[in-house]
Amino acid sequence: MSLGVDEPAAAGPEPERPTIIGGSTRFVPGQSHDRITVVNGKVQLGQRLVDLWRNRDLLMLLTRTELKVKYKESVLGYAWSMLNPALVLGIYYMIFKVISRTPQPHFAIWLFCGLLVWNLFNNSAQGSTTVVVGKAGIIKKVAFPRELLAMSTVGVAVVLFAIQCGVLIAFLIGFQLTPAWGLLWLLPLAFIALLVFTSAVSIFLSAVNVYLRDTQHLTEVALMAWFWLTPIVYPFGLVAKHLAAHHLTWLYLANPIAPIAMTFQRVIYNQTQYIATVAQGNSTHVVTHVLPSYGASWYAMMIGIVFVVSVGLFLLSLVVFGRLEGNFAEEL
Repeated sequence: MSLGVDEPAAAGPEPERPTIIGGSTRFVPGQSHDRITVVNGKVQLGQRLVDLWRNRDLLMLLTRTELKVKYKESVLGYAWSMLNPALVLGIYYMIFKVISRTPQPHFAIWLFCGLLVWNLFNNSAQGSTTVVVGKAGIIKKVAFPRELLAMSTVGVAVVLFAIQCGVLIAFLIGFQLTPAWGLLWLLPLAFIALLVFTSAVSIFLSAVNVYLRDTQHLTEVALMAWFWLTPIVYPFGLVAKHLAAHHLTWLYLANPIAPIAMTFQRVIYNQTQYIATVAQGNSTHVVTHVLPSYGASWYAMMIGIVFVVSVGLFLLSLVVFGRLEGNFAEEL
């Protein structure tokens, strides 16, 4: 019999809530609608790769945000990304072509090919050292794969790389030079290898700098030395004969940036040697080899080796990042 009192409705199932443990989100086995988010070092490597792919839209958003912050309230905006390498190119051109009078033809194109590769790597590596520390507020409040912060610096460098490619094309037209069209297929391979290697270094540095703040300063010094160990300002042919005499050519080519830079130079500069006239008594002609005269297969093999090593380093960097990110909040 009803007493006129409304009976409480039967309690239904509780609304499904995500279990928040950290930065990546995935389904719990056996519960098709529950989601779990992980930010600690317990996340398996395979799951980290899946989370990075699922959050690729977030990577694009972070990249756009970094670009907006970089050029915020700037009058010239993205033009600075062209003026900076153009100024560096002009300085080196004056030193080596005008003052030192290097006989290498179209030295500016040669130099720009190497700087194009180096700028992408250098900008990403330097930017990544402080990106996690600089986003401490977001890391403490929002759950997402933190590796994306480091990869966003790579994304910014890629955008600037594309802009600088436009400057290089303008230089090629101005000098009336044509690249090696038959070897053009090497450039995408070299770019992918460069992208993977740069991402690996950036992710590693971003995590280590949270605990060792001197990392950002050590990185600046290391990159200065790294630059001169790469055939950018000088051609590989000038050091190859000295390296071969001591059987150290393999050690020089162990620098992953070197084969990538040489591939860009081979395809775009499209010369492996030049002939200079030296006036010493009777005029003599000296042949200078600026690049290895091997065929496309050698360059493809070197890029393949760099790519395989870079993939291994990328996976290792994710493992290291996962081990270290568990205490990010406390360290920041």
